[in-house]
Amino acid sequence: MTSLTKNRIESIDLLKGFVMVLMALDHTRDYFYQSAAFFDVSNPANATIPVYITRIMTHVCAPTFSFLAGISAFMSGKRKSKTDLSMFLIKRGLWLILMELTIIAFAWYLNVDFTNIDLAVIWVLGVSMIFLAGFIYLPKNAILVISLLLIAGHNMLDTIHLNNVWWAILHEVYATKISANMTLTVVYPIIPWIAVMALGYYFGQFYDASIAPGQRKKLFSTIGFALIMLFIGIRWANVYGDPVPWTHLQSPVRTMMSFLNVDKYPPSLSYLLLTLSFAFLFLANSEKWRGKAVDFFSVFGRVPFFYYILHLYTIRISGMIAAELTGYGWESMIQKQFEIELHGFGFNLAIVYLIWIGIILMLYPLCKWFDMYKQSHKEQWWLSYL
Repeated sequence: MTSLTKNRIESIDLLKGFVMVLMALDHTRDYFYQSAAFFDVSNPANATIPVYITRIMTHVCAPTFSFLAGISAFMSGKRKSKTDLSMFLIKRGLWLILMELTIIAFAWYLNVDFTNIDLAVIWVLGVSMIFLAGFIYLPKNAILVISLLLIAGHNMLDTIHLNNVWWAILHEVYATKISANMTLTVVYPIIPWIAVMALGYYFGQFYDASIAPGQRKKLFSTIGFALIMLFIGIRWANVYGDPVPWTHLQSPVRTMMSFLNVDKYPPSLSYLLLTLSFAFLFLANSEKWRGKAVDFFSVFGRVPFFYYILHLYTIRISGMIAAELTGYGWESMIQKQFEIELHGFGFNLAIVYLIWIGIILMLYPLCKWFDMYKQSHKEQWWLSYL
């Protein structure tokens, strides 16, 4: 039984760490790729294939992490009362929202005036935890039904545009001035993200010791392949499931790029079918994986928030150094909007990949140290917030 528990935790940490490392590639590309500010890197009509693939494959990161956060909440709840778990989720959710509005907001722009505040992935993880604090009191099947209804049905709201921040927080990307010098941008509306975490909570029950690994593998594999088939069917019909229909372009490759170019903001049904299929299939097949690569990625998975803060500041400081060394000046990296308006600055994609690998290798020892510190100081309550 101990071995089973150890295997289970390692597979979850492995997937969490893998998507966290992959996420850093997307953020490195944001700030170092030479053309990042001048065209949509996932636009199937004009994006180069390597850049398109680099962007599209990182789509799995946010849904997978949110789903795993739900699984982790369920497993944590096995050691707590529902009241204690609910209070923990509320406090951790509020903490994440506070960090999004302060430490993380500064990392994205390096602007001490805070002219831009983005409600992005950390914000929506925090809000999802607060909602989950209430969902956990519902019957598990009710959690499943609500989650599936929100994920499958929310695209019916795509045509509603109320042009106010409260609707945007629910279901629309939106930017508005909240003062003369400050813009608030809702990047991650809460629907359907709250359902992704709740769905993870529901599937956390299948990591109970009473569930045999083979049974879990069969279930998750079946769900993973079913999601892929649903994605292909719904996307092929081109009627519902994504606000941007795919089109036939000048070549089969470009047409396939259009087919896979699903909407992330907010995440469409097609987007979630495609990305969550990856999570299910990975979890189904990784429980027995062992080796140095597994250990490497699992380190990041055990200290995700610590790593998240570190990777943002490492990327931004590295960008300042690169701008200074290439004649643009480090001050040019202080932004008033997300796009880096530096014509000519940046590197080709191969160099971006090398920078990404260098950043990950640089962060590994720090994350390893913090992981060991957390494991040897479990009595310190504040570590659970990192």
